[in-house]
Amino acid sequence: MTTTFDLAECTVRELNAELHRPRDAHYEVHNPRGAHAVAAGIDADIDVEIHGSVGYYCAGMHQKGTIRLSGNASTGFAENIMSGTVRLTGNATMSAGATGCGGLLVIEGNAGARCGISMKGVDIVVGGNVGHMSGFMGQAGNLVVLGDADHDLGDSLYETRIFVRGSVASLGADCVEKEMRPEHVEVLNGLLDAAGLGGSAGEFRRYGSDRNLYTFHVDDIAAEQAKGV
Repeated sequence: MTTTFDLAECTVRELNAELHRPRDAHYEVHNPRGAHAVAAGIDADIDVEIHGSVGYYCAGMHQKGTIRLSGNASTGFAENIMSGTVRLTGNATMSAGATGCGGLLVIEGNAGARCGISMKGVDIVVGGNVGHMSGFMGQAGNLVVLGDADHDLGDSLYETRIFVRGSVASLGADCVEKEMRPEHVEVLNGLLDAAGLGGSAGEFRRYGSDRNLYTFHVDDIAAEQAKGV
């Protein structure tokens, strides 16, 4: 069965309360009209379809199931996603997928500035372009961009892998182009298949950390152990 919510007639609080204690496996949401925090904090294996554009933090803290948004999203779309899948057919503004720890985020259109900042394991696939400082301080996971990347891509990067098919305006501090090895081709092709946006790994370049900004170096372990630290 499908349960339908019309946000012209009910509140986001009422919607989210239902999604946190779902009675059905499938939900449709109409007339979000830029509302904030729509379908945030879902922790159940349900499927949610949202028809229209949303405001801040839609699908934030997503943990299970699938959210499909047919429209555009404002700041913090799928922020801190933990697992599951979130898909957007339109464009996202700032900080999409920020601090995400797991799961898959697919943005079929463009993503604005700071897409995927402080990633901690999420996989993000963007069908269009990303704005400046995307991947900033990325710690783990993969950021895949089928279009172009704006300035300061991967600034202060840790271990997130960034794959870009188009052009890169500039790389941020400590971010460098790296060799595309067989294991990266396998990962990238898997993400492209999961996203269903086309493309093949041979069209992409890989970027990662040059590891010059780390405050800890594995080579220091023996010296520290010798000092009893």
